[in-house]
Amino acid sequence: MKRYITALTSAVILLPALLLMGACHEIDEYSNDYKGNFDQLWKIMDEHYCFFEQKGVNWNDMKVKYGMQVTSKTTTKGLFRIMAAMLDELKDGHVNLSSPFETSYYRNWWSDYPQNYNERLVQENYLHFNYISLGPVYYYTLPQNIGYLRIPSFEHNLGDGNIDNILANFATASALIIDIRDNGGGNLNIADNYISHFIGETITAGYIAHKTGPGHNDFSSPREITVSPVAKPHYIWGKPVIVLTNRSTFSAANYFTAVMKSLPHVTIAGATTGGGAGVPFSSELSCGWGVRFSACPVTGPDGKLTEFGVEPTPGCAIDMDPLDEFSGKDTILEFAIGRLTTP
Repeated sequence: MKRYITALTSAVILLPALLLMGACHEIDEYSNDYKGNFDQLWKIMDEHYCFFEQKGVNWNDMKVKYGMQVTSKTTTKGLFRIMAAMLDELKDGHVNLSSPFETSYYRNWWSDYPQNYNERLVQENYLHFNYISLGPVYYYTLPQNIGYLRIPSFEHNLGDGNIDNILANFATASALIIDIRDNGGGNLNIADNYISHFIGETITAGYIAHKTGPGHNDFSSPREITVSPVAKPHYIWGKPVIVLTNRSTFSAANYFTAVMKSLPHVTIAGATTGGGAGVPFSSELSCGWGVRFSACPVTGPDGKLTEFGVEPTPGCAIDMDPLDEFSGKDTILEFAIGRLTTP
């Protein structure tokens, strides 16, 4: 935690204490049986999950609906599935229940949408398997003299010198395409590190709030998140950029999209991202099962919540055409190339 620590100091460092203290209200004790663990999970989410209002979920109703399913005949795996189904009502990819035998995961946030990405197609028909790999990323100069940079996740960092080398490789290119389709996120610090190579001054990247009490609307005032340019003499890219997104662009990649969209020389093309704008936190039940959930809401630079995704730049929303894909073309990548080469 370096760059991001300055923006999230109180929200992240103090969050464990807030979860334990609950703004100084009494901490309930739960019996380590099926009903006790169900009630404990419900209460943890009730006091600390951050998007009940946005998701339109009446959490009291969920306690009744799923609590009545926990009976003397419930099995351990049955209890897990009851709890997982209750959490799925939140429709949040950051919400998981983990046990020694299974981890729950809400998939419909992306599975109900077109994939809009075929990595093999891009590597074979556009990069001709001749791309340069550097750690988690790979890059190539397209025939139209446009740089192509693929960032599959923000889980593994590149140093500023590594990013310098990539951008310097495109020094004579007229523009850059950054492909973050299927990027499921990772570390916000790493996203900030890339962003710092595309800005000439410190910018507002968004705002964050944290829970201050057990009520669903008990939040602190939003605190500004800033990102500063990479220090000289590191490379800063000022030419046109198009960022390619799909529904599986999530969490830290969703954040990256929102910040990049705010820059004047950047266009977002493809499909609306998958969202995931809550900083996740983990807690544990008496039975040892873990629960992970969105705890701190983060907005985009404009102050608007991006939990439900970041839309492409107006006029740049596009899906893959199945006929194009069948013939070896990437509709979204072709759109970006055409936009960057049209006078």
